[in-house]
Amino acid sequence: MPQVIVDFGNSVMHIPAPKAMLKFVVVLYRKPEMSREQFRAYLQDVHGPMAERIPGVCAYVQNHAVTDSTRSDPGWDAIVELWWENRNAMEEAWRSPEGQIATADLEAFADLSRTRWSIVDEQRRR
Repeated sequence: MPQVIVDFGNSVMHIPAPKAMLKFVVVLYRKPEMSREQFRAYLQDVHGPMAERIPGVCAYVQNHAVTDSTRSDPGWDAIVELWWENRNAMEEAWRSPEGQIATADLEAFADLSRTRWSIVDEQRRR
């Protein structure tokens, strides 16, 4: 069965992800005036809790880019995954007060001229 993997730093939790779930991915770029550390702190400590309050979110995962001297910088700063039971649940959630607050908050830390989002069809191979 597919799983959502949540990394808590010291431990990893595997959450079963039913086949029928919808996955929404956001590729985030920080505002030019923010350091990567400021961006990460804001996303984790301020925006993350807002996103977790959006009704119907089954799973919420933040993937932060890290410096790796053996690879070039990816250009983006974080990829966020939000999991929903279906598209209707997602669309209702975005229209909720919590969804509108979290969406409006993106302007506080994300470069919206570059940030992109999409529903994706995840194909797990292993």
